[in-house]
Amino acid sequence: MFTGLIECTGTVKTAGALLGVESSRDLNLSRGESLAVNGPCLTVTATSGKLIQFDVSPETFQRIVAPVPGMRVNIEKSMPADGRFHGHFVTGHVDAVGIVTKARKAAGFTEFSFSCPAEHLLYIVEKGSIAVSGISLTIASLSETGFSVSVIPATLCETTAGEWKPGYRVNLEFDIIGKYVMRAAQAARSKESLREYLEQYQSGRS
Repeated sequence: MFTGLIECTGTVKTAGALLGVESSRDLNLSRGESLAVNGPCLTVTATSGKLIQFDVSPETFQRIVAPVPGMRVNIEKSMPADGRFHGHFVTGHVDAVGIVTKARKAAGFTEFSFSCPAEHLLYIVEKGSIAVSGISLTIASLSETGFSVSVIPATLCETTAGEWKPGYRVNLEFDIIGKYVMRAAQAARSKESLREYLEQYQSGRS
């Protein structure tokens, strides 16, 4: 589990099934730890100083913006069980790829607009949370094709958001709570009632 608060950035050194990333600082990692790298949760397979290696499955590559050598990425360590929760619930499971459609300065902030696949728009709510390339952001507004966020200067400096411009592709993870609600509502449509669906779900667990 992650929170969407980026700890540092890194640079992709090798890409492919074996991904190598050099972090901007030593994270003191061990083999087997989970790390969110630009959104997706990856397992550390080896480290050498600031260089971190991961095995990346074909399933992961199909869902994310494919990393390439030289690409900067956002890095977050998993949250400890006794840690404070600063962002929102981020699982590290990317749902879709979005595209920056607009970027403009406004009152000291930078407003970004994104397009995303139409089938995912129901998971986005105004003032709700979304992880964009691993960064926990608040949705400022919605459109028929996507959403917008307002990013503070500190986030621009400390993450890859400072590189975002029209056409830039990002990894999107929608709020896990909203996804569960939508899944239950979709399943309930084919039942006589939501009560019946919930009773069947509960009996399956007992």
